[in-house]
Amino acid sequence: MAVDFKLYLITDRKITKMPLPAAVRLALQGGVRAIQVREKDLPVRELLAIAQELRKVTREFNARLFINDRVDVAVAVEADGVHLGHQSMPSEAVRKIVGKKMLIGVSTHSLAEAVSAEEAGADFITLGPIFVTPSKMQYGEPLGVWSIGIVKKHIRIPIFGLGGIRNANIAQVMQAKADGIAMISAIFATDDIQRAAELINRRISEAVK
Repeated sequence: MAVDFKLYLITDRKITKMPLPAAVRLALQGGVRAIQVREKDLPVRELLAIAQELRKVTREFNARLFINDRVDVAVAVEADGVHLGHQSMPSEAVRKIVGKKMLIGVSTHSLAEAVSAEEAGADFITLGPIFVTPSKMQYGEPLGVWSIGIVKKHIRIPIFGLGGIRNANIAQVMQAKADGIAMISAIFATDDIQRAAELINRRISEAVK
């Protein structure tokens, strides 16, 4: 299974101005083709219910669906992949469960973590925070766009820049050799989710020409 997308949209139902499935549908109408369900505070039954609903919606648009951390939920809804953090089950163990049927993404915050993720069998990584962002303050100072190029020299799997990315700095991230961008609020916190997704997709396309 290929990593065939450049915009990786991560959910946060607390910042959307509507129910999450409706917000995701608008994002997909705006051209998003990869959704990561990241609702860590939800009990597993509620998470499963949302994941099942989003699986139906993503299939309508031929889009990828990833589940953050919960491999069991990913398997149950036949997701396209699972996304792992530093406290998740290790990639090697996840691969034994899902085989080659799913993509494995891993969150990384340094060159060492990126190299380790690839060695453990990740299909792609998110790297960040690239810019200052309140949600990533626990990871320290932002890495800066130059970090993408450094990591790119050491790993072969795709890198998605994450953290503080907005319309104004998408070109910087893509020109630093990122394979794509990951974001949450730049789309989900807006009043017009579909238009925000369309604009961001356009900026990505323009940056890689």
